[in-house]
This record gives sequence, C-alpha cells and structure tokens, in this order.
Amino acid sequence: MDISQVLRLYDRDERRDTEEFAMRREVASGVVRLVDTEGTQSAIVFSELDERTADAVIEREMRYFADLGHVLEWKLFGHDRPEDLHRRLLDHGFFAEERESVMVLDLEEVSPVLLRPVPKAVRRLSAPEELKDMTKVREAVWPGQLPWLEERLAQLLRADPDRVSVYAVYDQGEPVSAGRIHFPVRSRFASIWGGATVPDRRGQGFYTSLLAARVQEALRRQVRYLTIDAGAMSRPIVAKLGFQEITWAQAHVYAAPERG
Repeated sequence: MDISQVLRLYDRDERRDTEEFAMRREVASGVVRLVDTEGTQSAIVFSELDERTADAVIEREMRYFADLGHVLEWKLFGHDRPEDLHRRLLDHGFFAEERESVMVLDLEEVSPVLLRPVPKAVRRLSAPEELKDMTKVREAVWPGQLPWLEERLAQLLRADPDRVSVYAVYDQGEPVSAGRIHFPVRSRFASIWGGATVPDRRGQGFYTSLLAARVQEALRRQVRYLTIDAGAMSRPIVAKLGFQEITWAQAHVYAAPERG
C-alpha cells in the first residue's frame, strides 16, 4: 500500500469532502465544519492553516460554535499545519483527548484470518430497539461516554440503513462485544468504530470475529479501504491483521462557558 497516496485520498474523501448524517457541512476560510442539526455536538474535520492565520481562525470558530451553543471537536491530524496547531488549540482552551492511530486496511490485501466464516454468534443489529445490546457493551467498557450515540444511530437506521451496520457478538445469549461500520457517501473508505469487548470476555476471539464481519461486509459492498482510529487496546490487534498506520488523530474539545 502506498501510504502517501492513501493519505491524500483519506484527506479528500474522509475529511475535506465528507458528509455525515444529521450534520450540515460548511466550508469556511481554512476549515470544513460539520454542524450538528439534531443536537449540539459539532466538529471541524479538515483545516488548511499556517502560522499567520491559525490563531485568528481558531478564535473565529470558537465564537461561531459558542453562538450556536454547541460543543466543538476540532479533529487534529499528524500532518496538519502549522506544526504547533496542537499547542495553539490548548492555549485557546481546548481539551485534548487521547491520541489515536489512523490505520487503514487495503481490502485487496486481506488476511485469511478475516475471511474465515463469521460465527453465528455475530449478529447484525438491524432494528433500532436492538441497539441496547451495543450500549450494554459500551457501558461495560466506557461508562457514561457518548450518551447520545444510541439515539443518533437509531435515527440513522430508520432514515438511511445502508449508511451504517452495527454488530454484536453473543455468548450464552449475552452481548459481549460490539462495534459498527459506516459507509460514507462518495468515498473509497468505510470506517469502523466502537469495537470493544467486555473486560471479562477478552482474549477469546470475539473482537476478531466482530472485525471479520465488518471486513466481509465492506468487501461485499466493493469498498477499497477500511479505516479505524485505533487506541492503545485495538492498535496491536488490527496491526497484526494487516492495518497500517497512515497518520495519527487527536480530538480537541471546546465547550464555551455558559453565558449570563
């Protein structure tokens, strides 16, 4: 895989030209915004800044989203400019979350492990009411994080079910692992998110089965690349299965103080 070429495609398809459900895409000088139309969780997913323009654009975007009453996530990538953009965001009051590896699998070079028949214990959650099983796994791994996610995914499944697939793995009738795959409009990439296994069931192959289900769906849908923002737990697993790091990503979050 030509990493520099894939990174250029990623910047175009997954950042600059991206479209997301229930988000209004806006292009402003130097940035691409995704403005939440159903809630208050908005983002900047692409930026083209330099040392002269960065601080003014950061301040403009902080004001813009504060006026909307939205929390702003500025997604910073390892090759973004200027090189000190991370420090500038911190200086302006952003909180930096854990840095993750952006890793890509070329679906023309898939490990045989991911092509094995998917166990019957892996199920696609096709009805919104089934998403509670995904939430049960998430709460066991990341208590209290993204409380709005289940409802947003339920809306997406009702409105455009081809855009997302949510899977869970069951052991003795209980969900023990869960994750999802998104299929953006007009992109050569699909992206996998939220893959996790409850702590006392790890090391039994559930995560790999979950990954295989999503890889095989992407292949059936003739996607070329599969991407994941991998943290410390998932990074070594997906690396062994053929994913390669193309850059890193780090969310920087700003919530304006309440006014009045």
